[in-house]
Amino acid sequence: MGDGKWRTAGRALLRVTAVWAVSTLTMLALAGALPDFQLEADDGDTITKTAFTAAWGAGAFGLLSALVWPVLVRALLIVPALVLGALVFFLNGSLLLIALRLIPDGRGDANPETAVVVAAVMSAVASATSTALAVRDDEAYRRRLSRLADRRRRRGRPPGPPEPGRDGPPGTVFLQLDGVGHDVLVKAAADGLMPTVAGWLADSSGHRLTPWRTDWSSQTGASQLGILHGSNHDVPAFRWYEKETRTVMVSSRPASALEMQRRAIARTRDGGLLTIDGASRGNLFSGGAGQLALVLSMAARRGKGRRSRAGYFAYFSDPANATRTALSFVAEVLREIGQSTRARARKVTPRIKRGGLYPFIRAFATVVERDVVAAAVLGDMFAGRTAVYADLVAYDEVAHHSGPHSRDAEKVLVRLDRSLALIAKIADHTPRAYRIVLLSDHGQSPGETFAGKYGLTLKDLVRAGCGLPVPRRAQRTRSASEARDAVRIALHRPVEGQEAEHPAKLSDPIVLASGNLGLISFPDIEGRASREQIERRHPALLSTLANHPGVGFLLVRCGEHGSVVLGPGGAKTPVADLTDDEGPLAGFGVGAAAAVQRTDTFPHVADIMVNSMYDPVTGTVHAFEEQVGSHGGLGGEQSRPFLLWPRGLTDPLDIVAAETAEGAPVPPGGGLVGAEAVHRVLTRWLQESSGPQVPVRTEGFGGAGLADEPFPDGAPVREAPGTTA
Repeated sequence: MGDGKWRTAGRALLRVTAVWAVSTLTMLALAGALPDFQLEADDGDTITKTAFTAAWGAGAFGLLSALVWPVLVRALLIVPALVLGALVFFLNGSLLLIALRLIPDGRGDANPETAVVVAAVMSAVASATSTALAVRDDEAYRRRLSRLADRRRRRGRPPGPPEPGRDGPPGTVFLQLDGVGHDVLVKAAADGLMPTVAGWLADSSGHRLTPWRTDWSSQTGASQLGILHGSNHDVPAFRWYEKETRTVMVSSRPASALEMQRRAIARTRDGGLLTIDGASRGNLFSGGAGQLALVLSMAARRGKGRRSRAGYFAYFSDPANATRTALSFVAEVLREIGQSTRARARKVTPRIKRGGLYPFIRAFATVVERDVVAAAVLGDMFAGRTAVYADLVAYDEVAHHSGPHSRDAEKVLVRLDRSLALIAKIADHTPRAYRIVLLSDHGQSPGETFAGKYGLTLKDLVRAGCGLPVPRRAQRTRSASEARDAVRIALHRPVEGQEAEHPAKLSDPIVLASGNLGLISFPDIEGRASREQIERRHPALLSTLANHPGVGFLLVRCGEHGSVVLGPGGAKTPVADLTDDEGPLAGFGVGAAAAVQRTDTFPHVADIMVNSMYDPVTGTVHAFEEQVGSHGGLGGEQSRPFLLWPRGLTDPLDIVAAETAEGAPVPPGGGLVGAEAVHRVLTRWLQESSGPQVPVRTEGFGGAGLADEPFPDGAPVREAPGTTA
C-alpha cells in the first residue's frame, strides 16, 4: 500500500474514531440526564465500566445505522413521504434498543419513548461531527464522489463523454427563489438579511444582477414552463377553463402540469433546458432532466417512469437528516402560530386567516422541501452533473399569507441565504467547477384582498352582474398554492378541486382566480364568447365589472374590433391600439400592452379576463384569492423578478441585442422580457459552458419519466458534445 493510501486510511480511521468518541460522550451525557436511560448495572458500576458500556452501545448503534438504516428506508419508500419522515423517529429508536441489547451483561436499558429521544440526539450529533470533519478533508469528498460514480455505473448509466474535472467545462446550478422580486432581493442584500447574495453583488469578479419582466400571467406555472421548456404559449393564468374538454387546468395539479409540459415540448420540438445530463429538483416541470426529485408533472405518472420520489430516499437515508428536518418542522409550525397570533394581537393589516392546516403547509414548504431540494442539489454537484435547476418555494408561500415585505417573509430570506451559502461552499469541493445562477420566476405585489376590501368575491360580483343569486356573506376563495398541492401529493392524497373539473351547471359562469387576475368563462357558449353575446345574455355584467373600483381593466373579444380592453367610465380600446401610456393600461407599467396583446392570441384565453386595480403610488393590488401578497396578473413588483449570474457569462441584454440584430422583434420597452427569453439566455449560457450542442433525431424525449413517449413528429433534442445519435 502506497503512502497516499496509508494517509487516506489513517484519516478515515481518525474520523471514525472521533465520531465514535463524540457519540460515546453524548450517550454518557444522556444517561446522566434522562432517568429512564441507563448504562450500568442495577448495583452500580465504575466510571471506567460505564464508559466502556457507552462506547460499546455507541459503536453498535453507529454500525446498525450505517448498515441497516438505508435498507429500511428503501423498503419504506412505498409509504407517503411525510409518513416516512414521522417513522424516522420510531425506527431510529428501535435501532438504539437493538444496540443496547447487544451490550454485554445487559447493562444498557431504556424505555421506548426515551430510546426515540436518545437516538435522535445521537444521530444529529454524529452527523454534525462527521460533516464538520469531512468539510475540512477534500479527500473525504473525493471518496464520496467515487462512490457516487460507482453507483451510477452499476445502475447502467448510458455511455457518454467522460466527466470533466475542475479544469474542464464547468457545470451550472440554477437556483430559483420562488416569488422573490428584484426589489425585494436588492433590499434584503442591502439590509444584511442575505449576506451571501450581498457578497456576490459586492465582489467585482462575482455576479451581476438585472430585472426581467414576466408575461401577463406572472406566476410559476407560466414562468417556469417558459424557462425550462422554452414556451408558455396558451398558459393564460395559474388556472383556466378549457371548454372543449370541460376541464379546469391547474398549474399545481400533476395531470395539468404534465399536459402543459407535453404541449410545450410539442410546440418547441425540444425536450427542455436540462436534457443534457440535467437534474430537476422541486419544480413543476422536468425540463427534460434525467434526474428528478419532487417534480410535480412527474407525480401524475405511474410505474417505472415515476422516479421523482428518489429524492426522499437520498435524503432520509441519513437518519440525522430526518431528525433535523422533523425538529425544524415542529419549530416552524410553532413559529407560524406565534407569528399569526402576534399579527392578530397587533391588528396588522392587511391580514388573512392563517389557521387550519396552513402552519403545517408552511412548515412543509419552508423546511421539508427546502431541505430535500438543497440536499438533492448538493448530491448533483457531488455527482458532477452538467445542469441543475431547483426551485425553493419557501418565501413565496410565506409572503402569500404574511405579505412580501413582512418580517415573517424577511426571516425566510435569511434562512434561504444560508442554503445558498452552503451550496456555494460545497462548490469548492465538487469534482467539477460550478457556476451558480440565481433567479426568480415572478415577484409579489402587496395589498388587501378583493373580498376584504369590498365585502364580496369576484364570483359574487359576477353573479350579481348576471342577475344570479349572491350569498349574503362573501365566501372564501381558495388560494392558489403549489405547496398545498405538493403536501397532498407527498401524502398520496388526491389534489383538491377535482370536482371543479366537470361543472354541473353549464348555464352558470365559471369564475377562476389567479392572484389579482380573474378569468370568467361561459361553458354553454361554444368557443370564445364575444362582447355582443355576453351583453345580449347579461346586459349589466361588463359594465358592472369595468366600473367596479377594485377592477383595473377587462379583456373581451369584440365582433367589431376583434378584441377590446374595457376600463372605467365606458373606456374602450381595441387591443391593436393599446399603449402603456394612455387608456385603460396607463399606470400598469412598461410592456403591459404587449403582454395583453400576446395573451389575447391564446386559444384558451377566458371569455372575460379581469385584472384588478393597481395603485402605482403604493404598489398595491387586490387579489381575488385569500392572499395579502399575490401574483398572477399585471401591477407592481409581481411582474419584476430578477436574474443574478456570474460575470463570466454573456450579459442577457447582449444576447437580446444579438437576437434583435438577427431579425427578432424588439422587446417592448427594452430589457429582458418574458420567460421564453429567459430560457434562451439560460440555453446560451449552457452552450458557453459545455460547447455547442447538436440537434439530433431521437425516439424519446431524453428526460427521465418521458423516455417511453415519442417526440411529436420526431422532434430533436440537444446532445452533449462528443455523443452520437
